[in-house]
Amino acid sequence: MNAERPWLEEQMRVRSAMDALPVPDVRAALDGLPEAHGYELTVRPLRYRTEPHLSALTVFDERTITISVPEPFLPFGETVPYGAVRAPGKSMRFVPMSEGVTFRARAEVVRFLYCHEWYHWFLYEIRQKGWSSETACDRFALYNYRRRRVSLEDAHRALRRERDGARPTRAAAKTPRLPGDFGSHAH
Repeated sequence: MNAERPWLEEQMRVRSAMDALPVPDVRAALDGLPEAHGYELTVRPLRYRTEPHLSALTVFDERTITISVPEPFLPFGETVPYGAVRAPGKSMRFVPMSEGVTFRARAEVVRFLYCHEWYHWFLYEIRQKGWSSETACDRFALYNYRRRRVSLEDAHRALRRERDGARPTRAAAKTPRLPGDFGSHAH
């Protein structure tokens, strides 16, 4: 047991404020991802004005992670920055690297945002190195949200910017479709 931070021994609590995404469906979407021990995960609807987008928040003092899923849910795209490369030449110019991601299901949004926020948790609670590394968290989420299993070793590997083989393709791991997701045949 961690005497300084006993909450790290507690299981993550999961809540949902969405009828379209009850707790069992949230747990199914998170299957294979590591837990943010001692934290409470809440999934809530994001009522957007013009278009759906990604939104999540971790509050370390309260030990909470809040994931907001666009409602009504429609497939949407998001540009995810994941790094930068130095431009050729003598100047210290950098070119940002990003990837476009299309979210077709609520479960994909939950997995992506949870991976992002879990990496904040990992940096803060496990590494004790602070938490404000947005690009690293985006990179971790981008590389891992479609994988069936993600471990602490994957998080350590991400610190070194190593990947376990090539980046997974869409066929590598299907995100489970949940009842009510766009394109789902269950009604």
